[in-house]
Amino acid sequence: MPRVAGVDLQNQKKVFIALTYIYGVGRSNVQQILDQAKVDGDKRVSDLNPDEINRLQKVIEASVEVEGNLRQKIRDSIERLKRIGSYRGSRHIHMLPSRGQRTRTNGRTRRGKRRTVGAMTKEMAAKLEAAKKG
Repeated sequence: MPRVAGVDLQNQKKVFIALTYIYGVGRSNVQQILDQAKVDGDKRVSDLNPDEINRLQKVIEASVEVEGNLRQKIRDSIERLKRIGSYRGSRHIHMLPSRGQRTRTNGRTRRGKRRTVGAMTKEMAAKLEAAKKG
């Protein structure tokens, strides 16, 4: 498995799909990378020669921010929003969606499992009853 930008590319995948496994490289900019590196995107990763892999590595390092650097940049941006007290920062602090989505009915992915407020769950009510009897 060739290693590009700290990620092992799967041998059986085509190059234009395998490159999207790198954090920060998507289908929109994969074609630009392939054009600059002069590599055929329809080839399988296992068919690439070392020269083509080196060209891909150099183009990705030069033109696209990927993996650790990109994650660090995003984390720093979110921390800055929290520190300055912006609305978006407060949404991040409270683990709520920050791009205008509704939360009254949807948003369970971002908000997590439902937490009952003001009422007891059935398990808690049963424990309380057991404690009163015993």
